[in-house]
Amino acid sequence: MTMSSAEPAATPPAPPVSLTALLARRDLGLRLLAGPEDVSIHWVHTSEMADPYPYLLGGELLMTAGVQLADPAHYVERVVEAGAAALAFGVTPVYDTVPAELVEACARHGLPLVEVPPKTPFTAVARALWRLMAEARLHELRRVTEAQRSLAAAAARPAPVPAVLGALASRLGGRAVLFGTDGTESVAAGREVPAEAARALRDLAGVLGPRPGGPASASGDGGGLRLAAYALGGGDGLTLGVATERRGPGDHTIAGVAVVLLSLLTAPHRGADATVRDGALVRLLLGAAPADIADTLGPGPWTVVHAAGGDGTPFAAASLAAAMGTPLADAGGTAPGAAGSGGTATGARTADPGGTAPGAAGSGLTAPGAVRLLLPASSPVTAQAGWTLGVSAPVEAGELAAADAQAGRALRRAEATGADLVRHRPGGIAALVDPDEAGAHARALLAPLTEPLAETLRVWLSLHGGWDRTAVAMDIHRNTVRQRIARCAALLDRDLDDPDVRMELWFALTSR
Repeated sequence: MTMSSAEPAATPPAPPVSLTALLARRDLGLRLLAGPEDVSIHWVHTSEMADPYPYLLGGELLMTAGVQLADPAHYVERVVEAGAAALAFGVTPVYDTVPAELVEACARHGLPLVEVPPKTPFTAVARALWRLMAEARLHELRRVTEAQRSLAAAAARPAPVPAVLGALASRLGGRAVLFGTDGTESVAAGREVPAEAARALRDLAGVLGPRPGGPASASGDGGGLRLAAYALGGGDGLTLGVATERRGPGDHTIAGVAVVLLSLLTAPHRGADATVRDGALVRLLLGAAPADIADTLGPGPWTVVHAAGGDGTPFAAASLAAAMGTPLADAGGTAPGAAGSGGTATGARTADPGGTAPGAAGSGLTAPGAVRLLLPASSPVTAQAGWTLGVSAPVEAGELAAADAQAGRALRRAEATGADLVRHRPGGIAALVDPDEAGAHARALLAPLTEPLAETLRVWLSLHGGWDRTAVAMDIHRNTVRQRIARCAALLDRDLDDPDVRMELWFALTSR
């Protein structure tokens, strides 16, 4: 079984387009001359450079008329090394036919080679590709929306947990399993899977749990199926496992909705215990010492989230809390100690109208109208549509005040940078002393990057983020540097303007 950590995406990304779909467009007249046609294309790029390698990010359909094609074998080697998905060669005005040496080189390397006839301009191919991507994106959004409705309807049935699992398995075309704290199957739905895949899914679910800093989700392969596991909120150690034949771009989003619903459905019923816990939160907001309420609040670790935004309705905060799987929310007021405020919290007004939270000055960093939420650290925190989020590091109950300040600072950074979600980043790799542990951490952190991207990031960091100096040092165009660094930020899901992030990545790049 292979495994990688992952978090459900808030919205499905734009799906790639199969080369097969592009070849099926009869108006283009494209013809496959070498290589497979079942490859995925993420974007299109036209270049007449003798060596296009510095300008490629990987996954492209590279189009050329061969203006500077002097050595076809070397040209194909460089295109393959850059990770291009396919090569499209335009016939005329330079060549009357596609060079045989180019066809042979592409066949040797398994690079799809497409002939573009004289009547078809490159812009027509690019436009067709973008239209196919838009159609695929729309189809995926519709699929996700229909799945969300189906899951919500299932959650309202008399036996909601099996119903939600059944709806999830049906929408993903596989099997959905709810694992108990001991790793046994509690409830399952969908088609049966081979024993090897069932064992691999159970093992994958076993790596998740309520431990501090543990992954909230993981994905992998086993028994010929695509596997994914998600820790449910509530800190009870329950895990959702999913096994499917394929993994679509919106599957993580659909699974994320199921995780929220199952977290709410499997949480203890609200009663005396929940009332006591909510009261403990109010007392904490009123200025009680964290140690005094730690026992009633419950065992940690906890994560504090500050959120700004919403649709302006009275139910926005409640909807956000439900989506994130927690009843512990402070909505509609000004965080204690917010700039220019009198230090009055929503919880304080509820418990003591007109009162001001004692000891609140200087403890909060959230702007007026923000929502504060308290979640078990095992609950995944993902971007929410219409909201800007700041997320603290996991802490024990006695350190909630510090976590509240961390979340406030993260929210301010998110609003300043335009990011949907910013997490507080602790020292990370700087705290690792053992070289083996540091190396393992570095390899896991940098796993999403190809070697060209990692090397560009290393040089860029060593030159303190200088675009021009990095371009000169690597002998590539400065725009290519910007594109690669932006790609690194997206793949790593890191804010490269954050000095803590830069430091951690630098240690990772030098510890591999």
